[in-house]
Amino acid sequence: MEAWYMDDSNEDQRLPHKLDPNVPVTLEELQKIGVFHWKLNADIYETDPELQKIRDERGYSYMDIITIHPDKLPSYEEKLKMFFEEHLHLDDEIRYILEGRAYFDVRDKEDRWIRIAMSKGDMITLPAGIYHRFTLDETNYTKAMRLFVGEPVWKAYNRPADDFEIRQKYVNSLAA
Repeated sequence: MEAWYMDDSNEDQRLPHKLDPNVPVTLEELQKIGVFHWKLNADIYETDPELQKIRDERGYSYMDIITIHPDKLPSYEEKLKMFFEEHLHLDDEIRYILEGRAYFDVRDKEDRWIRIAMSKGDMITLPAGIYHRFTLDETNYTKAMRLFVGEPVWKAYNRPADDFEIRQKYVNSLAA
């Protein structure tokens, strides 16, 4: 996994969009905004004791797998556009990249975009209430595990959603 502050370009969302010079973001900086990362062995995801331990500790009881590629996902272009709309969720978002590559963009405390490049074996949690978006890179392919506590909730609330209680809770957690 690699993370950096993004430029303001409106070019293809699948490009890296690094500043020049690049301004990297560390795992510690991501943790300060509630984003956590693990590197796992995606080749053994079905039997991986490390993944099972994380699932047990965090209560991730539901799991499914999604393949995002023009040939595999119906309405691919429409869905990719929807995923890239800035939004938040009422629950944490947990994704584990089993194949391919993808980007998660998250807002920092000053509302700047941080791009998180994920590849095979990367697992990430985004806290409920954080503004974020998702896209693929130029390869146009990823296979990802989606994890949830309890039943899956797919509802996204596009920005502005600052009046949501979960957003207020998240913002207050940054001040602590």
